[in-house]
Formats: sequence, C-alpha cells, structure tokens
Amino acid sequence: MEFNKLVRDKIPQMIESQGEKPVIRILGEEEYHAALEQKLLEEAGEYRESRELAELADILEVVFALCEADGHTLEELDTACRKKHEARGGFAERVFLVSKST
Repeated sequence: MEFNKLVRDKIPQMIESQGEKPVIRILGEEEYHAALEQKLLEEAGEYRESRELAELADILEVVFALCEADGHTLEELDTACRKKHEARGGFAERVFLVSKST
C-alpha cells in the first residue's frame, strides 16, 4: 500500500509493531516544508468532514511544526497570535463581512 505523505514520528514503529515493514525516507528542508503545507490542507479537510477534536489537535501539531520549520519558536507564535487578537479581535462574535462601501 502506497501513502507518499508526511506522517507523525512514531508511525513507522506502530507499523512495525503490527508485523509490517514501513518504507520511509527523511525529507530535506524544502520537501519537508511543502509536505507540512500539504499536511495542513489534509488535516483541515479531515476536520471539516468529522468535526472531531482530535483533528483540531492534528492541525495544531502541523502549525507548530511549520512554525519551527520557519525558524520561529512556539513562544513567538503565541506572541504573534495574542498581538493580532488584541489588534483585530477573534471570531467569537461571528461577524461575517458582506461588503463595504466607499
């Protein structure tokens, strides 16, 4: 069975524990970044289908990996998130912008 996708670090060991042999390769930086971006889309799609909390956790895991792959710390991500929230707010009020006029 072919997968050709980025998987979590412990997946190969889990496959081995089921008596199967995983075929893996370690990605270079550019491939890794592209695979993370693809994984983000995959996980967002899975969440959209299931609405499961575990899928949101997968999205966060990919976001954290992208952050670190881009040379940022999770603390920097948290700070950027808080600053943007303070400046523009969140989404709790469910505001949907239809249009604007000049």
